[in-house]
Amino acid sequence: MAPEKSSTDLRGLLVAEGAVSEADMHDAVREQGETRESFLDILIRKGKCDEKLLVQCLCSHFGFSSVNPSIFVIEQSVLKLVPRNLAEKYTVLPITLFEKTLTVAFANPMNFRAIDELQAVTKMRVRPAVSQVSILKRYIQKYYSPEAAAAAESVQSSPAMDYEKEMGRIVEEIAQDQEGAEAQTSQLLKVAYESPVIKLVNRLLIEGIKRKASDIFIEPWENHVRVRARVDGLLEEVVCPPKSLATAIVSRIKVMSDLDIAEHRVPQDGRFKVKADRRQVDMRVSILPTTFGEKVCLRILDTSSQGHDISKLGFNEREQQIIRDTARRPHGMLLVTGPTGSGKTTTLYSVLKYLSAPEVNITTVEDPVEYQLPGINQVNVRDAVGLTFPAALRSILRQDPDIILIGEIRDNDTLDIAVKAALTGHLVLSTLHTNDAASSITRMVNMGLEPFLIASTVNMISAQRLMRRLCAKCRVPYDLPDEALQRLGGAYSEHVFYQPKGCPACRGSGYSGRTVITEILEMTKPVSDLIMKGESAEAIKFKARELGMTTLRQCALSKAAAGDTSLDEVFRVTADDASEKDEAS
Repeated sequence: MAPEKSSTDLRGLLVAEGAVSEADMHDAVREQGETRESFLDILIRKGKCDEKLLVQCLCSHFGFSSVNPSIFVIEQSVLKLVPRNLAEKYTVLPITLFEKTLTVAFANPMNFRAIDELQAVTKMRVRPAVSQVSILKRYIQKYYSPEAAAAAESVQSSPAMDYEKEMGRIVEEIAQDQEGAEAQTSQLLKVAYESPVIKLVNRLLIEGIKRKASDIFIEPWENHVRVRARVDGLLEEVVCPPKSLATAIVSRIKVMSDLDIAEHRVPQDGRFKVKADRRQVDMRVSILPTTFGEKVCLRILDTSSQGHDISKLGFNEREQQIIRDTARRPHGMLLVTGPTGSGKTTTLYSVLKYLSAPEVNITTVEDPVEYQLPGINQVNVRDAVGLTFPAALRSILRQDPDIILIGEIRDNDTLDIAVKAALTGHLVLSTLHTNDAASSITRMVNMGLEPFLIASTVNMISAQRLMRRLCAKCRVPYDLPDEALQRLGGAYSEHVFYQPKGCPACRGSGYSGRTVITEILEMTKPVSDLIMKGESAEAIKFKARELGMTTLRQCALSKAAAGDTSLDEVFRVTADDASEKDEAS
């Protein structure tokens, strides 16, 4: 959908926002009259426009979406839709294809001639988005270079990708068996136990495990079913079976999970195990009714890939030592914060494994229990029967535990019981959903906890994220662009940074696996004093940084400087640290 505002509006806006000087804008408009080239293309070509401000103006005032090519795994089938000459001519990069809509990142999304030409070439509806020109040029070179094409061909021809042909054969076989079938319960049971459906679902599960995916999503749409896997935090499309196979796939998963195969109106949750490469892998199942059918989310809980060893999660020696020292304290609270999927539970499980011993009584309350930990009592919350976090915790405290893990502090009651447990001689481990460590203090105060209780019970708060690791087999060094050097402030000018390339080992993505980054707020006396005074999260964070706390951005940059990850990944996952002046104010 094209914006309704005119190019005249854009000229005034760019000058007003400081993205372009008046002199440069005047020169560009004059040249536009001579060459018929868009003034914005002239500014971009000559580098007279602040890229970041340009993207912000186009998004906030003209309704375009901003995309960063670094966070997408762009399929070769999508890249082939836009020839290299057009990509370079208009500085565009195809990002995703959904049904008949192709999302394309533009340096100038208001170049309607480019949009028309792309629609004519691709025979699809083009949805323009905006990206910074320097980033686009880099990724156009990356994806359209002969080396990238050769790597993609080797990936596509590798034995690991033979599943596509096999999946196609299975899908055809099921489709033939399904012709004219009605979705009655008896028919669904029959289909769920038929060999082709079993083979299809098993192949999807095995493929997800091979890719080391954390989740598999089976999503019904109007005309097809989309199957995607979350690998290293990003989604990859696995296969798109026809819509007629949706009920067969969902029915098979329900049978494996011991769920009600005839119920399609309410959400259902279950779990099952599969055997892959001589090991058992747990699958947690969530089924949700949607407009076009039942959506399935399969959480893959592979204990072999989760060793629950603090030293193997990505923490450096200093961070590991702080966590171990805090965990050895006889009482108090150890909190891990971050968004969903940031590895909080894995970190806490690693702490439990470190603390587990025959003489220690450890009990957990989780919703749900993700991994079975030997020697540890684990309670699964069941709200439907009244087994809530507060109810479970009250009973656990009568079981004389030494260490309690609470899956998540969601409400005031849970927080109140957790604090009382920490005050009465128990070590409490739990998680919160906050953006950084210092914000957890504000969150707990807002939940009704007195500041003096926070200062006297909390031993440590760790905020963490997961970042993709560069593939060690194909990473390549590169010179930092001026924009990146400015963002780093010159602190890393002597370091060698690497960027992804893509090879068969990483299936063309340039990344393999993930590592953790963290900022750890220790409850030192200066920090406790600020909490007691009711100071803001910014003031607490500023003081902690003075005392040596490393922020998420600083931790991520140190990993990029060591060659573990790329700067694109650093900027994707972490936010800029506030300036010291802002923090102190």
